[in-house]
Amino acid sequence: MLAALFSDLFATVLIGASVMVVSVKNPVHAVLFLILAFFNAAALFVLLSAEFLAMILVVVYVGAVMVLFLFVVMMLDVNYAELRSGALKYLPVGMFVGILLMVELIFVVGAWVTAPKLASDAPAPPPAEVSNTEALGRLLYTDYVYLFQAAGLILLVAMIGAIVLTLHHRRDVKRQDIGEQVRRSPETAVEVVKVETGRGLQ
Repeated sequence: MLAALFSDLFATVLIGASVMVVSVKNPVHAVLFLILAFFNAAALFVLLSAEFLAMILVVVYVGAVMVLFLFVVMMLDVNYAELRSGALKYLPVGMFVGILLMVELIFVVGAWVTAPKLASDAPAPPPAEVSNTEALGRLLYTDYVYLFQAAGLILLVAMIGAIVLTLHHRRDVKRQDIGEQVRRSPETAVEVVKVETGRGLQ
């Protein structure tokens, strides 16, 4: 009874925070609401005995990604009024994506209702003597090892692509040439000048 009460509480807060993420005007507030949504999702994972997923959600997403988003949003001087001015031209695409997601959710809920045996066909839960983290590791590195490696490769390519797209070499900035610095000798780097008394360098 207590677990069901907390589950409803966390789910309600999660839905409310998700709605606030897409409805608030201040991007900093949106990031904070997203952090709240992640915390409630992690609490739901704990109630489902998926402690590893809850820890990953808090440590990786809240502790790294969302904090990074928050710092980026606060540090960048972005004119949000100018960004919203051209949002109407993307309205048809957004409506198409929204309708597509709604149809997918209807199919998922409909399949769950019309196929009550679907839950019985799911994979068996891990034995009680195996922890959640160990069971997940066995599944990832045995049955889905190639897909797991492919996902890592895709993330690596995405990271390299982001670096290539955002890295710009400015021509007006002086840069070090390590080879030229190593080749320097005292004869070429130092010039001894004898200055007469009472006169400076011309």
